[in-house]
Amino acid sequence: MYNSRQLTLQRSIRYFFAALFWIPMTFFSLLLVKNTLPYFSFSQNFGFIEERAVLFLKPVYKFSFYIHIFAGMFCITAALTQFSSYILKKRKAIHIWMGKIYVLVVLVLGAPTGLYMSFFAKGSFWERILFMFMAMYWFYTTTKGLQTIRQKNVLAHKNWMIRSYSMALTAVTFRVYHIFFYYFGVDHLHNYEISLWISVLGNMLVAEFLIFRKSKSYLKTFAH
Repeated sequence: MYNSRQLTLQRSIRYFFAALFWIPMTFFSLLLVKNTLPYFSFSQNFGFIEERAVLFLKPVYKFSFYIHIFAGMFCITAALTQFSSYILKKRKAIHIWMGKIYVLVVLVLGAPTGLYMSFFAKGSFWERILFMFMAMYWFYTTTKGLQTIRQKNVLAHKNWMIRSYSMALTAVTFRVYHIFFYYFGVDHLHNYEISLWISVLGNMLVAEFLIFRKSKSYLKTFAH
């Protein structure tokens, strides 16, 4: 009886913390999609486009921008289905097909256009290097996720896809940090740089923490 109650309590705590993470992440992800859709009116009256008016005169950059924001928007929403326990158990076909599309979009559209645009990123030399790293890390982790599931190594596949999603999610967490620092009066350029670095490094650390926790849980289950 005690063990049963203890397991129920542990499960409830786990669900609580999962909800604490996924509810705001889902909200901000959908908000990002909502705020991105107006760009596909192809109007030039957006702050990001106006700041880079000269770059948008180049067809390659303009094309890369629209492809990249489409890829990011899709990957963020698609990834929300990939970590759902319900979909994994009850609707596995959705997980498989959405996963295949996610991988294709990252490897063919999102990461390559992100790498190209990183050469023109706002900020110092180090911010451009960070954007290059993000694109290459996103490509690499997604490739490893694909390789490991083909090898039927499900645990490694989950771990690599958590890392891949952590890069896709920087588009969301960056904006959350940016709003936070804005209300504390941090000037625009420093806000941009600080939010970017915290978003990338923070997402990577959270991903590794989640992988560590899941690996410990798996090893405990295997040991018993």
